Amino acid sequence: MNFLTKKIFSSSDKFFALDLSDLSVKIFELERGSKKDKIRSYRSQDIPAGYIEDDKIIDKKKTAQIIREAIGKSGPKKVNTKKVICSIPESKAFLRIINIPKVDEEEAREAVRWELEANIPLTSDQVYFDWQFLGEAGGKQNVLTVAVSKGIIDDLAEVLSMAGLEVYGLEVESIATLRSLVPVESLAKEIFLIADIGARRTSFIISEGTVPYFTSSIPFSSEIISNAIAGQLSVGMVEAEKIKIEHGIEHSLESSSVFRVVEPMLENLASEIDKTIDFYRSISKEHSDVKKIILSGGGSNLRGILPYLTTRLSREITMGDPWINLNLGSDLPIIDKENSVRYTTAVGLALKKIDYGNKY
Repeated sequence: MNFLTKKIFSSSDKFFALDLSDLSVKIFELERGSKKDKIRSYRSQDIPAGYIEDDKIIDKKKTAQIIREAIGKSGPKKVNTKKVICSIPESKAFLRIINIPKVDEEEAREAVRWELEANIPLTSDQVYFDWQFLGEAGGKQNVLTVAVSKGIIDDLAEVLSMAGLEVYGLEVESIATLRSLVPVESLAKEIFLIADIGARRTSFIISEGTVPYFTSSIPFSSEIISNAIAGQLSVGMVEAEKIKIEHGIEHSLESSSVFRVVEPMLENLASEIDKTIDFYRSISKEHSDVKKIILSGGGSNLRGILPYLTTRLSREITMGDPWINLNLGSDLPIIDKENSVRYTTAVGLALKKIDYGNKY
């Protein structure tokens, strides 16, 4: 979906991806060739607490400065364009599939507008919205719709402009993440659940093949795990982060087990995954089951979380591989495996097709 993307693309256009969240900005530029893809530039830079809170930009000037710094420090080659495709925070977007009568595009736009007003807590004049035909079923047209508050979009566009960039496109995190992690040849009958474990929340994305079906989120995060370790073991946050990275949930620390500290939170995560799958099965027409669970985000690097969830849920669970839809040939990615899952959304943005109207 080319959400809010300008209809002025040409095959020679260059753009880079920018994934912006409460605590970090990630830069990623891809050079796509007929024989091989190359990672031209990347960078991850922390954003101090308070600049962005709950996905709302509080300090626009300082956030723009951080973005400029990240671009300037990116490598191995410098970003060579001002055109940017940026992520829209998942928590601020309304994404859903609706069914409307078979109509032409102009009539579809009005039908989508009316459907959105009936299904989101904002009026159509308070949001920017976009949509895309997915196919027909039962004599009706399936349409993927996305709506985002105008305030969120306008603030984001203003900050990017302050950073000296041209907004080439904006896209909801879940759509970009999905494009990065689900094999492009996947069929609609193959159901995936992506659990994107970030610093502040975990997002769930259910997809039918490469098409997002619905999204949700819970407050489980890598930050919550660090806070629990710090509180239970009476250590500072720096030491808690060190314990989390070095021990994960696989080993004990003296008489206290890190696993015992975070087990209630891990159980809640597993329970929420179960509930999400059950909900999908209850609303899907085929009552299909999830084929595979994919973990992504920086929190998925917690040592021991993959075997824990695999055992607890008795399902196939894998670590996300953001390179599966790239053609790197025999070259290894220049971003190591542990850090690659942090770039999932940015890679998905960079993989966005540049001709308007293409499906994912």
